[in-house]
Amino acid sequence: MAQSAHLEQTIAAPVEVSGLGLHSGAPVKMRLLPAPAGSGIVFRRTDLDNFEIPANGRNVAKVSYATSLMRQGVLISTTEHLLSALIGMGVDNVIVELDNLELPILDGSALPYVEAFLSVGIKQQRRRREYIRVLRPVEVRDGEKFIGLYPGTGYRIQYTIDFPAPIGQQSTSVDLAAEDYQTTIAPARTFGYKADEQRLRDMGLIRGAGPENAIILGAHGPENGPLRFSDEYVRHKVLDLIGDLALAGRRIEGRVVAERAGHAMHTALVSRLMKDRSAWELTRIAVESAESSTAEFPQAQMASAVLQGA
Repeated sequence: MAQSAHLEQTIAAPVEVSGLGLHSGAPVKMRLLPAPAGSGIVFRRTDLDNFEIPANGRNVAKVSYATSLMRQGVLISTTEHLLSALIGMGVDNVIVELDNLELPILDGSALPYVEAFLSVGIKQQRRRREYIRVLRPVEVRDGEKFIGLYPGTGYRIQYTIDFPAPIGQQSTSVDLAAEDYQTTIAPARTFGYKADEQRLRDMGLIRGAGPENAIILGAHGPENGPLRFSDEYVRHKVLDLIGDLALAGRRIEGRVVAERAGHAMHTALVSRLMKDRSAWELTRIAVESAESSTAEFPQAQMASAVLQGA
């Protein structure tokens, strides 16, 4: 969602959503509150004396099948879908109150969050938005997995996945400065293989997962289709990436290339970016690109490694 005025924004009024945590299966009520300009995104555990955890890279906790935040031993889990919706819709400042440790999974996409914002409205604030402008490449490699951040206009993402059948390899390229997040990325749902269900449950994961909030993949395709997009799987990985990179604290101006990455690599890129102050600068002037060109993305090596994550 392009923001031509480049002013910070918040939601116009409080809004509440509720549901089950994807991994914990625990019920949770969450309320989003307008926040002052310059305050950023802050999570608040109402069940723990309103303990607050700002959404930034310093507070990233364990990352595997979801992205979690922790401060002083207090945990907030599965933040990526909400953070993605906030960045995608240009909401800079909000307080997120919740009464349990994990955000609700809702339908497995970011669309219910987007619809919640729009139900109360998005309000401009009297402060110009700051962007992280990438000045030189920052890369993370783990064997054949790869993610890199490069200078460029807009907020452009190229993502390639390679999963076992029936997904296979998918690639997509988007530019958040020129495309509509609400219709192209937000509806893409998380996914998992039916064959992995028991193993993950034995690990204490996906206790709240079901056909109403995830694409369940059998040997021949989705058991609870149809898909919302022919390439819904890779679009969901882009959704996750946007949410994870929100932990940089500001929207990025640059280009991201990801090959078989996941939450751990996404947040490792945030950590590396924050530590290398020479690789970026803060600016209040963002240059929007008219369209994405995959030819301008650096080419990472293709491989057959498999990485699965929500």
